[in-house]
Amino acid sequence: MSSAMDQISYADLYARWEKGHWRATAIDFTADREQWHGTFSELERNAALWNYSMFFHGEDAVTDDLAPFIDAAPLEEQKYFLATQQVDEARHSVFFHRFMHEVVERGDGTIAEALRATEPELTWGFRKTFEMLDEITGVLRRDRSRTALARAVTMYHFIVEATLAQPGQHYIQDYLTKRELLPGFREGMVNVAQDEQRHIGFGVKLLHDLAREDPDEVPAAVADLLREVFPVSIAVFVPPNWDRRYTECFGFTLEEIYTEGARSFESKLRMAGLPLESARPAGLPVRPAGRGAGGARAGDAARGLPGRQERRRGARPAVDGAAVRQRAPGGRPAQRAGGTDDAAVGVPGRRALAPAPGQRLHRRGRGARARPGRRAADRLRRLGRRHRRAAGPEEGRRHPAPAPEGVTADAVARPRRVRHVAVANASC
Repeated sequence: MSSAMDQISYADLYARWEKGHWRATAIDFTADREQWHGTFSELERNAALWNYSMFFHGEDAVTDDLAPFIDAAPLEEQKYFLATQQVDEARHSVFFHRFMHEVVERGDGTIAEALRATEPELTWGFRKTFEMLDEITGVLRRDRSRTALARAVTMYHFIVEATLAQPGQHYIQDYLTKRELLPGFREGMVNVAQDEQRHIGFGVKLLHDLAREDPDEVPAAVADLLREVFPVSIAVFVPPNWDRRYTECFGFTLEEIYTEGARSFESKLRMAGLPLESARPAGLPVRPAGRGAGGARAGDAARGLPGRQERRRGARPAVDGAAVRQRAPGGRPAQRAGGTDDAAVGVPGRRALAPAPGQRLHRRGRGARARPGRRAADRLRRLGRRHRRAAGPEEGRRHPAPAPEGVTADAVARPRRVRHVAVANASC
């Protein structure tokens, strides 16, 4: 896989950009406007607006965040291509803005107002992921080291473009083509997808070159970044109130989106010479899991966790790696065979909460099975109410919400079971 990257040059990628020009201002949205208001149901309009708004805001954000990449790139050929990518992202923003204004009728004609009008559609996971992108590119402005650039490329080209944007583009193109809807928007999405494929190819080659120049520090920096971003990026596509109809009305499930994203991420990482088995964050499933039996949620399938019925039968998560000892948030050693990805990033997972300082435990049964004392249970219930209020009315109680260090909203919802957690070792 790595040798394939040696056969591609940055000059080739630039030449492909020159051959792939298209005009965002020349697309005709007349038929799209008629179909949006006449053919789409109210649910389909709400679902499409939710999805397309994230693309619109994402394109606007990455247009601003690309400048530090150009400054940090060590080769002139890399800088030139990154300049073309910034032009592409601006063109994509213009395309989405035109659709929002001329078809959906959002905003007053300016890009800034259209962004404000569609901001309520953004999910918690989307906001947190792009906050991390801003932070990482902010660091790159001050630190132009090889490892800082590798972290930024991983975040931008691998997470945002290859794992989140590309699968969404494929599904949008698929259902619009099958149903022969929104011809103008469909034409633009084909062009956007071609541009993004070229951008991802550049990112794969750049990370491959950086890792070859520093085979110790770069893979470690990539693994550290993945540990930070995956717990929030998996929540990007969680629809409002966990309403599965937001994707199923167009013929695909949340599990299919996450599985496609996992496959895309793994293949790109392998092409960069960083196979998932050696560079993955602790607990990231090597093989993306399909839809779990018993109606598993998208987050479970994306992380390789079994469905509800499978968990009742004692099925293990699809995670490779040996368990190692780690101190729990309360300062006590925690250990459990077969850790999950939540535990891998230092956050307790489902039905797994480490004892907090001063928490009294009453052991019942054998092994690590225990229940918290009354005071601890009361404390957790209060935290649960606080988290549900913090989730916001627009995304419902079941939407992920920020939690204090060492405590997750899911763990708070089930305070009666206490288990110790373990970490799957990342060999990078």
